Amino acid sequence: MSPAPARRGRTAIALWLAFILACGIIISRSEFTTDLSAFFPRSPTAEQQLLLEQVKDGLASRLILVGIEGADAPTRASLSRQIAQRLRADPAFVSVNNGEPVNAERDRAFLFNNRYLLSPAVTPARFSVDGLHAALSDSIDLLASPAGLLVKSLLPRDPSGEMVQLLDQLNSGSRPRLVDGAWASQDEARALLLLQTRASGADTDAQQRAMAAIRQAFDAAPSASPAATLLMTGPGVFSVTSRDAIKSQVTRLSLISVAFIATLLLLVYRSFTPLALGFLPVISGALAGIAAVSLGFGTVHGITLGFGTALIGEAVDYSIYLFVQSEQGGADQRDWIKRFWPTIRLGVLTSIFGFAALLLSGFPGLAQLGLYSIAGLITAATVTRFVLPHLLPTQFHVHDASAIGRILSRLVQRAAALRWLAALLLLAACAVLVEHRAGLWDDRIASLSPVSQADLALDASLRADLGASDVRYLVVASGASRESVLQSSEQVAALLQTQVDQGELAGFESPSRYLPSTATQRARQASLPTAAALEARLAQAVQGLPVQVHLFAPFLADVAAARSQPLLQAADLEQTSMAMAVDALLIQQPSHWSAILPLTAPAGAGINASRIRTALSTTGLPDVLFVDMKAESDRLYSGYLHEAIRLSLGGLLAIIGLLLWIFRSPLHVLRLIAPLAAAVITVTAGLAVFGQQLIILHLVGLLLVVAVGSNYALFFDRADCLGSPRTLASMLFANLTTVAGFGLLAFSNVSILQAMGVTVAPGVILALIYSAIFARKSHA
Repeated sequence: MSPAPARRGRTAIALWLAFILACGIIISRSEFTTDLSAFFPRSPTAEQQLLLEQVKDGLASRLILVGIEGADAPTRASLSRQIAQRLRADPAFVSVNNGEPVNAERDRAFLFNNRYLLSPAVTPARFSVDGLHAALSDSIDLLASPAGLLVKSLLPRDPSGEMVQLLDQLNSGSRPRLVDGAWASQDEARALLLLQTRASGADTDAQQRAMAAIRQAFDAAPSASPAATLLMTGPGVFSVTSRDAIKSQVTRLSLISVAFIATLLLLVYRSFTPLALGFLPVISGALAGIAAVSLGFGTVHGITLGFGTALIGEAVDYSIYLFVQSEQGGADQRDWIKRFWPTIRLGVLTSIFGFAALLLSGFPGLAQLGLYSIAGLITAATVTRFVLPHLLPTQFHVHDASAIGRILSRLVQRAAALRWLAALLLLAACAVLVEHRAGLWDDRIASLSPVSQADLALDASLRADLGASDVRYLVVASGASRESVLQSSEQVAALLQTQVDQGELAGFESPSRYLPSTATQRARQASLPTAAALEARLAQAVQGLPVQVHLFAPFLADVAAARSQPLLQAADLEQTSMAMAVDALLIQQPSHWSAILPLTAPAGAGINASRIRTALSTTGLPDVLFVDMKAESDRLYSGYLHEAIRLSLGGLLAIIGLLLWIFRSPLHVLRLIAPLAAAVITVTAGLAVFGQQLIILHLVGLLLVVAVGSNYALFFDRADCLGSPRTLASMLFANLTTVAGFGLLAFSNVSILQAMGVTVAPGVILALIYSAIFARKSHA
């Protein structure tokens, strides 16, 4: 090699090594995630922004539901208490609830001492003579009820029954039954715990540490029994298990894919040197793709990593073309660069044009896949062109594949006879697509979830046992300050209560239930009469009742104190169970405050969204939203999917425009596009026949079919294609490696990875076959 090319080679290798080092540094500092926030738009609507906030940091995202099965009931209850005791000392958990009355005394003291600020029944009418008489009568009637002992102890200080009202209000939701002092399911087969983590559900590492702490507490419990089993579920648990599943699948499938492809290439090359060198573009492309996504988006989604596994099957194609199409010796490698590199370069450009459309997506997840593909393919092709030839040893050669190429040449010469059969197959595929057009796409966001049906069933079971809502329906009041949103939530709560009374709702939660607005607290204080006025009214109110007025001297003192007591602030709720509710339902954002009011649907029925929205419109509050989280999620993903389809069509138009600019012939471009379109139509119809609804990853897979297939179409378009058996052999080997790389994904347990596998593997086979069938007759 002359000095100038040698110097250029050393420079190329040095730049490549520096680039790989930089990518490694970037990846080592990258953050990886599996949550669905990557599939939320960059500029969300108000409803979508709320959905994003709840997914990332809402109360539901921070709950972990725990069940203990096996052993006997006393052992399960003992385990529950021991786990709870240990976790309550762990700062990673905001609250640990298992039915033990750990905060009961503190909660009751807080409610009792602040009952006149908290009770919605405190109005001027309540403390009139008639109001006091009615309240006293109700309290006396309760003496004969199961709550009689509590009412009797409270009667001298709370004859109006404010404490009983507050307790009824706070205990209105369903609660698990108590067995041996701990929560248990209705069939008593499980002990139950409900935990809230301090970290948000989007912090997967923190959720993993919380799960580990729960597991350690279970294993270290003195009552631990081999017969007992620990169960955990919740959004944070799903996030951790999904990430672990994707990591495990990606690692396992990557290793198997590399082994398959390495074995295949070893059979082709008959040498370990080209085998090792051939993976350099693959590794370089994968590292470049991950680094580019990390720099561009800040985080790398698990789906993107899965995409990296699949890239092995395509990126290795470039080195196959170099090694197999070249003859022996460096001169022939330079000849390959002159003869074949322009074709490969055009194939790379068509792929870039196709995937570049995804960069325009308003959804980061889709844009990540586009950026990864572009960076990975450019890097793999560049390394093959400018680095790999300078790494080849002197007298480098691989096993001569011309014999296989000559067999392929004879087959391709006969392929034109199959055009009518291919046309009939395409017509049948089009008929299938027309028949299945209504249900071709699955536009539910649940279709993207890697969570198994067994895990979803466990989650539903534990939620039913605990009476924990899935927080599907929400009303959200927004405002500039805490006070403004509390006032709005009080107006909304009054309206929602009428819906409960009418049977439209089973119930609802509101932060103002635990922390009334300052205005409401002042109004309640103002409703309390002076000591003299109250004493006079009370004397009249007890007439006709079996009580004496002097019994209520403590009541008079408490009301007098309440008239001037400090108003409640959020800090006053600390160390009470109500603090968790306020923390979850009253949220401060950088630019505003939000009050969340979760709604509970009637048993066995849903919520009539239109009626709730109509009722809310009567409040006149401008910043109040009713959100059906599931419907909003599905609507969001449906928009995401349709945008992806439009962008993919835009990418196809960009490819056609590129080819028209290169070849200046519409007929020529049609010949190149026809086999790619045929492959896409056929594989889509095949998926429909086998009952697979398409999701976004199927669409990405179809883009890959076009990207890979464009190389085949361009090679078959060359006039010397059949005269070069090595070219045909290289296409077959490249096709087999792509099938090996993507085909393994079809066996993945993660649906989003499996979708790409079942699309790309048959798609690239069809693209190769159709390219041979539709090759120009002058070539065949």
